[in-house]
Amino acid sequence: MSPLDASLEVTVDGDGQQVQFTLVVENAGHDPVTVTFRDSGDADFAVLTPGGEEVWRWSDGRMFAQALRPAEFAPGESATFEAEWPAPEPGDYTAIGELRVRESEVRAETPFSV
Repeated sequence: MSPLDASLEVTVDGDGQQVQFTLVVENAGHDPVTVTFRDSGDADFAVLTPGGEEVWRWSDGRMFAQALRPAEFAPGESATFEAEWPAPEPGDYTAIGELRVRESEVRAETPFSV
């Protein structure tokens, strides 16, 4: 199985009232890649302080249908997943975006400031 590449973009609105996360997962290989989503929450996003303390996670408090779902990424195919963190506290953080699949870890992280 070819690995899936992940990139994470973080956009802070002009007055720091919300943060938008965009995770792009792409099959950069020459063969199709099949993954199995663990539930209906395809991707998750988390925010950590410089010390590694988690201060926000998109999936916290949400419920997802518990059904395994296969998906195939053709060569060159990508998928985009988004989330929003409302009312963040000012500071320096690291954002993590990850695909919630069984086969392997598909994730990206990036530092940002509010």
